[in-house]
Amino acid sequence: MKAFKRVLKYIKPYKLDLVLTVFFNILYSLFAIFSISSLFPILKILFDNVEKNTTEIIEPEGVGEFSFQHAQYLLNKYIADQMNVCGELTVLAFICLITVILFLLRNIFRYAAQCYVISLKSGISRDIRNDLYAKIVKLPVSFFTDQRKGDLMSRVSSDVDNIQRYNLNPLIEIFRAPFMIIASLVMLIYLNAGLTLVAFIVLPLMGGVISMISKSLKRSSQESQHLLGRLISSVEETIAANKIIKIFNAENILTKRFFKLNSTWRKIYNKVEYRYELSSPMSEVLGSVTMIILVFYGGKVIIEGGDLTGEAFLTFIGIFFQMLDPAKSLSKAFTDVARGNASAERIFEILDAKIVVEEQENALEIEDFNHQIEFKNVSFSYENDTPIIKNFNLTIKKGMSVALVGQSGSGKSTIANLLARFYDPQEGEILIDGQPLRNLNLKDYRKLMGMVTQDSILFNDTVYNNIALGKEDATPQEIHHAAEVANAKEFIEKLSQKYNENIGEGGSKLSGGQKQRLSIARAVLKNPPIMILDEATSALDTHSERLVQQALDYMMQNTTSLMIAHRLSTIQNADLIVVMENGEIKEQGKHNELMEKEGIYAQLIRMQNFD
Repeated sequence: MKAFKRVLKYIKPYKLDLVLTVFFNILYSLFAIFSISSLFPILKILFDNVEKNTTEIIEPEGVGEFSFQHAQYLLNKYIADQMNVCGELTVLAFICLITVILFLLRNIFRYAAQCYVISLKSGISRDIRNDLYAKIVKLPVSFFTDQRKGDLMSRVSSDVDNIQRYNLNPLIEIFRAPFMIIASLVMLIYLNAGLTLVAFIVLPLMGGVISMISKSLKRSSQESQHLLGRLISSVEETIAANKIIKIFNAENILTKRFFKLNSTWRKIYNKVEYRYELSSPMSEVLGSVTMIILVFYGGKVIIEGGDLTGEAFLTFIGIFFQMLDPAKSLSKAFTDVARGNASAERIFEILDAKIVVEEQENALEIEDFNHQIEFKNVSFSYENDTPIIKNFNLTIKKGMSVALVGQSGSGKSTIANLLARFYDPQEGEILIDGQPLRNLNLKDYRKLMGMVTQDSILFNDTVYNNIALGKEDATPQEIHHAAEVANAKEFIEKLSQKYNENIGEGGSKLSGGQKQRLSIARAVLKNPPIMILDEATSALDTHSERLVQQALDYMMQNTTSLMIAHRLSTIQNADLIVVMENGEIKEQGKHNELMEKEGIYAQLIRMQNFD
């Protein structure tokens, strides 16, 4: 129930909606009883049971006390008087009209309550999704290497929907149903206390059965949601890798794998739904048994001439039937909460995820980069404790361009990730102008950085908004200038809507070279003093590479650059080339110096093996 209690905290901004929901539900409950009870005088007229010449007045027992018998007497007397004056048919028509009005008011109040319920539920769902997204944006890069994207998407979509369906809907029933049950119970006791006692003998049994069902739901629901996340992840991977799947004729393999996973999900889902759906028929069966007992007991009292009239018995049955629905809803609510808790726990797993790269409380503000970057005895490993970087020492003066060279797995990308502070080293430290990177305000520091990766990261938005990412106050002139510097202006002008053209998901409407030039334009607009370049030209054709390289050369003129190099054309003009192997620096120097050494670098150049 801890997860459910945390969901309840989201109600706070919507207290007014909750209060009005409760208020209109109280009115609905009262008018529901009034509408059914209004049938009582109609039945009395139909059964010809109205005492038309009543003279004995039943007074309340004490001054200021209320008496149901006295109220009933006054009602009977009023009806009898009206029947004597207007006739039975006229009185019957009038009472029927009153009943219709009561039913109308009852449903107006119910609709009003539902309107505020909708506002309450949608607001809470929105806030939970907002919190989830805000947390996902802040989560460290390491988190996404361990989590399937499809599973995260499932939590943001279906798990939040499940909270609305299985936590918030039951919550409303918990507020609504008791009023209806209490109001009905009061009326039932008034009509016949003995019959009411018989009716409520079976309710604890109903609650016990529902409790047993709800306890078995939570674990299976968690498993079902986990499998759904894997299914979504599988579909996402299939879409992203569509070309590879086709070229390797892997359609059947992946289809069989998906079918198997989907069948497993179906088994778990069926198991959950079978148990979930069991609660309603069990409640109905127990309610029906209670009804049969009531009919037998009430019929016995009437046949034996007891204190129960036919019209009172029929009214009792009507009110009891009306009470069964909120009673069933209340019992089902506890089953729903157990199921919803599984989704709530999955959501709070994300909200409670640890931010590995944490900012210190009194982090230092930094407005500019003035002197140098220093890696000082830096060592780093991922969760498996295998060292990736070992005792790394490097000084990068302001304005220098440094190229990291080495085969795959040598630690080049890890150094870039440490500089961007996607991770913190376990040993040693990185200094920016003499200040430890851990001590700096993270947002301030990243304002000083730009990044162009090998895979262009673009969004399903316009060209303009993709370039302006992170700089909302950019002017059109600045956007156009950035595009021109990045050699992107020419192809942008040829688009049907130019800068307002939507480029599709991941920039799917653009070529590889065009996407890369947009990424560079984004970096040019930011104009950061520190730039990280994960070889932006490695996957491009010759013409696109030339255009992108020109843009990179222009952009790097006034920046301090760390390049992860894959091609000779990129690294030979670098101020410093650092050759890495197994997380360590093996060689460093300029291109000509390293070639003269005839070491690892010279060997890599001859092999052209930088990947």
